[in-house]
Amino acid sequence: MRIDVHNLAGEVTGQLELSDFVFGIEPNTSVMHQALVRQHANKRLGTHSTKTRGEVRGGGRKPWRQKGTGRARQGSIRAPHWRHGGIVFGPKPRDYTQELPKRMRRLAIRSVLSAKARDGQLVIVDSFADLEGRTKAMIAVLDAFGQARGTVIGIGQKRENVINAASNLPEVLTKQAAYLNLHDLLKHHRLILDREAVEWIERTWGAESEERLRAVRRAA
Repeated sequence: MRIDVHNLAGEVTGQLELSDFVFGIEPNTSVMHQALVRQHANKRLGTHSTKTRGEVRGGGRKPWRQKGTGRARQGSIRAPHWRHGGIVFGPKPRDYTQELPKRMRRLAIRSVLSAKARDGQLVIVDSFADLEGRTKAMIAVLDAFGQARGTVIGIGQKRENVINAASNLPEVLTKQAAYLNLHDLLKHHRLILDREAVEWIERTWGAESEERLRAVRRAA
């Protein structure tokens, strides 16, 4: 598929041929959901912890004798139904990590990129090298491409001018292409990529990588 390439003023300066394997597939929403759930689960620390009745301090002595008091029998003041007692079935430290095959993870990211391209939410910029590192300059660039609820700016390499220009804008996220992820792409409405980012994406998630993977499997 072909897409227009813009300068920082929003003017079309040419066209770029995008890989259909990366930007032109039918989005697989089921795999996207699985990958997103995995990403959220893997961010959890799992350090939450509560104390059972055996871990709460105190309660070793029987509060009153078994019979003759007219009250219900009790064995410990740290039983769960007592104030300051232990917690029944409370959370304990655990590992929330989920696994997902690499090919499914790649399919998920290609699906969201294809959805952006299909819905007109993908913008290609020639380069951000000449962008002034000021918030005002970034606002002018974003206004040139129309308003959006949120924008992810993908750059091929780290550029301090882009990071500084977007750092004060709450709905603008700057990411190197190597760190683009499903959550950020789904959360934000628009995706702006420079040529270097497109080259990195196609080289990493494109057909060449798949062919290399198949060749390795055939050799094994």
